[in-house]
Amino acid sequence: MFFDKFVQIVHDVLSLHKFLFVSLLQKIIIHLQKNDMETNKISKNISDKLSFITFIIPEFASGYKMNMQKAYLYLKQYGGIEYLNKHWWALHTDNPYWAIRSMAKVCRNNGGHL
Repeated sequence: MFFDKFVQIVHDVLSLHKFLFVSLLQKIIIHLQKNDMETNKISKNISDKLSFITFIIPEFASGYKMNMQKAYLYLKQYGGIEYLNKHWWALHTDNPYWAIRSMAKVCRNNGGHL
């Protein structure tokens, strides 16, 4: 539930403004980590998930020669973000190359073409 709300906020922001995606997510992670220390509501698991997503989306963008906004919207539209949400733990233990290929395959299977 938290992750879905987070994805919606990021989607809304990226739809309105073109600015550095990584910077935004890093600021959110820092904020969440501060809140975690104060309220103990944000788990390390969520923080790790956000850190991985902060890393892998720009890698995906770079690998497919897209800007980060376009990469995020592509992943969102064709199921890549949902795939990341469900399988981030397995993906983060693998080489980023294979994680990116897996995400691209999921998107292709859902009608996306790069």
